[in-house]
Amino acid sequence: MNVTQILFWFLSVLALFSALMVVTSKNPVHSVLWLIVTFFAISGHYILLNAQFLAIVNVIVYAGAIMVLFLFVIMLMNLNKSTEPKKNKWLTLAGGVAGGCLLLVLVAALKNSEIKQQVAQVKEGDIGLIKNLGNELFSTYVVPFEISSILFLSAMVGAVVIGKKE
Repeated sequence: MNVTQILFWFLSVLALFSALMVVTSKNPVHSVLWLIVTFFAISGHYILLNAQFLAIVNVIVYAGAIMVLFLFVIMLMNLNKSTEPKKNKWLTLAGGVAGGCLLLVLVAALKNSEIKQQVAQVKEGDIGLIKNLGNELFSTYVVPFEISSILFLSAMVGAVVIGKKE
């Protein structure tokens, strides 16, 4: 086993364990923290697949900004056991049956897929490099890129104008 395989299996176990902890944690703050660990493990997989841009965006946008927002919302809501409504046992059973049916459908749909023939380039290739993304973005797609930047700029100016007090 080489280092890449060891990292892959470590990140896979970490991602699965932390995803299970997101679902099974009783404390919502702990669930968000486990979700951050899951995002970092997925970013590690992106790096192993030579997709550095996706890894950086995943860490900055999801593990950084969105998870901080989730933490603030959860802390502002002040969730505790006394404010949580009592759940009906039939609803819990219906949720379990619906989740089991979804799992069955997913397994049936993926049972005959030909994923074994698809191999990802791990050590060679430059598909996911930021340099190639920048070259493609600023040569082939420069006009749509600039139009979207003008759109974002006008949206920011509009938000400032709407939020400004008279």
